[in-house]
Amino acid sequence: MTKTPENPRAFDELMAIRGGSRPTADEVTISGSDPLFASPFRIGATLADALAARAVAANDLWELRTGRRQRIAVDVRAAAATALGGEDMTLVRDASGEYRPVPLSPDVEHMVSLTQPWRTADDRWFVPHFNLPHLERRVLDVLNCEATPASVEAAVRTWKADDLEDAIAAAGACGGIVRTAAEWLTHPHGAHLASRPVVEITRIGDSAPEPLPGGAEPLPGVRVLDLTRILAGPTAGLSLAEHGADVLMVTAPHLPQVPPFVRDTSHGKRSTYLDFTKPEEAARLRDLTRDADVFLEGYRPHRLEAHGFGAEELAELRPGLVYVSVNCFGSGGPFGTRAGWDQIAQAVTGICDIQGNATNAGRPRLTPVYLCDFLTGFLASFGAMLALARRSREGGSYRVQVSLSQSAMLLQRQGLIHDFEDAPGRLRPDEFERYAVTDDDTVYGDLKSLGPVIRMSETPPRWARTTPRLGSYRPEWIQPGLERVPGAAQYPAT
Repeated sequence: MTKTPENPRAFDELMAIRGGSRPTADEVTISGSDPLFASPFRIGATLADALAARAVAANDLWELRTGRRQRIAVDVRAAAATALGGEDMTLVRDASGEYRPVPLSPDVEHMVSLTQPWRTADDRWFVPHFNLPHLERRVLDVLNCEATPASVEAAVRTWKADDLEDAIAAAGACGGIVRTAAEWLTHPHGAHLASRPVVEITRIGDSAPEPLPGGAEPLPGVRVLDLTRILAGPTAGLSLAEHGADVLMVTAPHLPQVPPFVRDTSHGKRSTYLDFTKPEEAARLRDLTRDADVFLEGYRPHRLEAHGFGAEELAELRPGLVYVSVNCFGSGGPFGTRAGWDQIAQAVTGICDIQGNATNAGRPRLTPVYLCDFLTGFLASFGAMLALARRSREGGSYRVQVSLSQSAMLLQRQGLIHDFEDAPGRLRPDEFERYAVTDDDTVYGDLKSLGPVIRMSETPPRWARTTPRLGSYRPEWIQPGLERVPGAAQYPAT
């Protein structure tokens, strides 16, 4: 597909959202090419563009602090590998001292086996989602079936696609019809999203400009409350931590988690327990918010508003706050209150249909990686840093909104590739080692992980803290100079 002003490449589209003068030609270098995966989509190139845009936003903050700009480099294959998550990109040292891949957890295997396109009574296809026990139970109750592929397949076959999509939504569960890209763009919600920028940044309050705190990275002294789980939102928090922010993950002991996903998106963060449904703990979260710079949330739309943690309320509590929302279906529109996951975004926007047709599968197929999750996380951190820069220059409180569906649509705007059938599906060992970070004695064991893949000439992104145990820190902000870091990740020479 030839890029035109109406259909620019992802980096150009994101620079248009950033505004201002474009980075000079020698500031950003993107090298390499797809495919790393057996997919017709430009997964690596799109992720590389998003990472490069994220680095430009970090560079903007660095320039505000120092008056200097840095050189940025991103490799397309390494960018693609970020979408693998823990699959081959996190190794654990065994008793012999060798680092080896961790087998896919039984819970994730179970989810993957059921979260697939199944044929409906009207010969369409539908993807029900089975992550987390309480959401799986809601889907099973609608389908009135057992949690096995054969039972789910038979149950979906008794429903018309539109009826099932509405019933799943009414039950507070997650699922979506497999649509073609053209069908999605003519659907009222697809048309709504097509009229919106892929990263929405809205000024929601007034406040005085806030100079950035001093430090040797783009985000030192910037405080981030990370109230997200499972890939997209946590990836946004991880991205901010990589540029020096103090990211405090806030969860509660009763909330279900997927341990491999927690492990792979917690590097460099701290973690605390607060249950905002309890008055005393909600009060403590509000206290933390008063001194925060970024509030990052990934809850079902309007869930936090019901507990007094909506964007407008917190902007009044903390003028100058950047409130970042990560969800499946974006802001507004007929699906605006629905929850969803990566696979649902792939289904409804056309990705699943295109992947199946391109691979001659005879049915729709999901891509080999959670590309919408990671792309959305990178876009959320890009938006957060743009808002921080605006706050520094102009003042104000801001809301940043990104979604899995918008990311899926951005990916499709990059066009398709051919000759991807023999793609390796993973980096070569030497490529992995170029970015590998070791982190010993974590709650998950001694780790070797794919580290940050952005290269910046003065402040290369890094993980400053060891991967934490959930709830292992007190609910408080770090006082400069007083933090005791229990461990630190080790990096390859660059």
